Amino acid sequence: MKLSLDAMGGDHAPAVNILGAKDALALFPHIDHIYLVGDEQTLKSECQKHGLSPSPRWSIVHASENISMSESGAKSVRRKKDSSINVAMELVKSGQADAFISAGNTGACVASATLKLRLIDGIDRAGIASPIPNEHAICNILDAGANPEAKPHHLVGYAIMGTAFSRHVLGVSEPKVGLFSNGEEDEKGTTFTKETFALLKETQGINFLGNVEGHDLFDTELHVVLCDGFVGNIALKTMEATAKAMGKWLKQELTASPIRKVGALLAKGAFKALKQKSSYESYGGCPLLGVNGVVIIAHGGSSALAIQNALRVGAETVQKNVIGIIREALADQAKAV
Repeated sequence: MKLSLDAMGGDHAPAVNILGAKDALALFPHIDHIYLVGDEQTLKSECQKHGLSPSPRWSIVHASENISMSESGAKSVRRKKDSSINVAMELVKSGQADAFISAGNTGACVASATLKLRLIDGIDRAGIASPIPNEHAICNILDAGANPEAKPHHLVGYAIMGTAFSRHVLGVSEPKVGLFSNGEEDEKGTTFTKETFALLKETQGINFLGNVEGHDLFDTELHVVLCDGFVGNIALKTMEATAKAMGKWLKQELTASPIRKVGALLAKGAFKALKQKSSYESYGGCPLLGVNGVVIIAHGGSSALAIQNALRVGAETVQKNVIGIIREALADQAKAV
């Protein structure tokens, strides 16, 4: 298993990427090699600084350019051909690496993957599947930011891919699919969601429940929630901010008196488990579904732990043959039409 890591990507790069790679190599023996892609001199210095000892299990691949988080993704990918994102993606395209991982500019990652790896037959736009904790199981929001101006038939593709991913990778026997809207009634929503609803209702091979609302993400048995990347990204960032604020407020209240502090100490294990369940660091990264290769998009603010888990997710996605499973599901859907 060989992984290509955009070591220059993310708000805290390259330090967290080096530390995350170091921990992943120690914890996951099935990862044979990690390519650290970025400016060679910078990465050599960071590896020495953070104690990543020389090993045949990792190497540096030089990339002279870097795409910042504020740059236009598609334009930068074309202009900066020797960027760490492009060079790291090229390793997957050439077969030297089995998966690409980055916490860098999402738009650039999606554009590079689309240009270099191309889309799977039957898919017009790739989508990011982002897991969120649900009372019943993991629920994936699709799309979480790759395609902000989606068309109804794009979401049909997401439904097919999300169903295949949930069934064969997450082990859900009959994945349930919902369409994000402002009401459960069939007639609710915008022109876009109404057109999408009509297409999904006629799509074979998916268990479409209909429209779902915000609260359904957490308390209804759902495995795939469909929306365009604009709505999905806003929903995710709102959830992250809410969880962070609630954690801060809870800490303030639990330390407001000696008695509360004792109670907090007794419940420390529960709080730790809750934090792990709700933190993006535990999930690591999100697969970009629809391209001909394994691409994992990590949070821009990723920590070393998040990068470690993103590398784990990349390896697991390769092991479970996600790309092959999606190709088969789309081929079966084409035959059924």
